[in-house]
Amino acid sequence: MKNQFLLPFSISAMLFLGSCDKNGNVNFLTVEDDKKLGLQVSQQIEATPSDYPLLSETIYASSYTYLRSLTDKILNSGKLSYRNEFAWQVKIIKDDNTLNAFCTPGGYIYVYTGLIKYLDTEDQLAGVLGHEIAHADLRHTSRQMTKEQGYSTLIQVITGESDPGTLATIALNLKNLANSREFETEADAKSVEYLSATSYACNGAAGFFEKMIANDNAPNQPQWLSTHPNPDNRVAAINTKADQVGCNKTPSNPPAYVTFKAGLP
Repeated sequence: MKNQFLLPFSISAMLFLGSCDKNGNVNFLTVEDDKKLGLQVSQQIEATPSDYPLLSETIYASSYTYLRSLTDKILNSGKLSYRNEFAWQVKIIKDDNTLNAFCTPGGYIYVYTGLIKYLDTEDQLAGVLGHEIAHADLRHTSRQMTKEQGYSTLIQVITGESDPGTLATIALNLKNLANSREFETEADAKSVEYLSATSYACNGAAGFFEKMIANDNAPNQPQWLSTHPNPDNRVAAINTKADQVGCNKTPSNPPAYVTFKAGLP
């Protein structure tokens, strides 16, 4: 008889623990948790150049200035829920062999030189960055990390009560975090919405997938591309979203983007 009351109590406790955020999604971590976890992960990334060789901001100051100007246009689109709460810092990882970008909880954005050099236009880069920004702003990343790592583990990391190796493992694995199909689709759609309020072609992210298709799926692509909606479906969904929004789809490739790519090591 006692056990009949335990299950409802457990469910109630979990529902009480989680709460709806600005996007209407239930997340067991708070926004403050996202901010603290993101900061800790970013510090771990800074401390492990063998895993994440960050490009020097002193030597490549002009590259960072350009990239941050591009990112700021997306962040200032007026479409983000947590524009003022999250850090929104962007860093470049020197690795020409990896076509990837990712964003931690709390808005720490990382993009690989391999991806930048692979993309043909500024619109494509803006589209991919919009996608990664969406993962943090929709709080996909912390929700997925909670699912994979467990709520108690993340709380121990946030409060400094976990083994240091746990944070190191989380930081190392974040670049290959496998978001759900739902999360990837939502992030693609949000990228269109963000870019619709900028001068960029709002379907810029589709260009990345179109190139992947043309190249018969390039090597060293992000792990999540092999387990999520295939590129053809994503191109179609992104373009459909752009048509629904009624935004600009005309690509452009200003000289500044060519100069930016050429200035990377």
